[in-house]
Amino acid sequence: MTLDSVPKEVIFSHDMPAKALDPELRKAREAKVQIATISLCGCWGCNLSLLDTDEALVDLLDKVHITRSSFTDIKRIPGQIAVGLIEGGVANDENIETLEHFREHCDILIATGACAIWGGVPSMRNMHGLEACLREAYVDSPTRPVQSAPVVPHHPDIPKLTKKVYPVHEVVQIDYSIPGCPPDGRTMFKVIDDLLSGRGFSMPPDFNRFD
Repeated sequence: MTLDSVPKEVIFSHDMPAKALDPELRKAREAKVQIATISLCGCWGCNLSLLDTDEALVDLLDKVHITRSSFTDIKRIPGQIAVGLIEGGVANDENIETLEHFREHCDILIATGACAIWGGVPSMRNMHGLEACLREAYVDSPTRPVQSAPVVPHHPDIPKLTKKVYPVHEVVQIDYSIPGCPPDGRTMFKVIDDLLSGRGFSMPPDFNRFD
């Protein structure tokens, strides 16, 4: 199921009735640079790296307002925004829809981490094929209960897997990439801060890490 096919009677948390936002607070938020983040097929480590900037993140939040993100649980980007950060590779049809939504609504789109840039660990299934991976996981798995029938999960609510795991640049145009597994939090902060300040940026070699 994709967001566009969700029944009309379904209400997301950010659409529920809520107390009207203070006009001054709304004005202050709208004056900030709007950014969004999302994790596709990955481990969420890149988002955690951004949180690892600690008190520097507080200073960053003086300049930006985070819209759609795992941090906010907002499911759609409200209008056009300045910067989108993508973590994780593309492994199912929901990932494709999400990535295209970000590309459409973000002036600058940044791939963060190994999974987004070249597929990362999830792309290891590309060496064996989707069918073989599903068979190993659900049919021939040594942990499958002996008395149970082998069943590969299939339901309309489960996103349909792609034949391969793709890096994000093979699906949409990406403007910048921040390497690492995960990227150093200082790197992510520096790239965002430089973009917001209109500065050119470069990443010293010691910022490129693979843990």
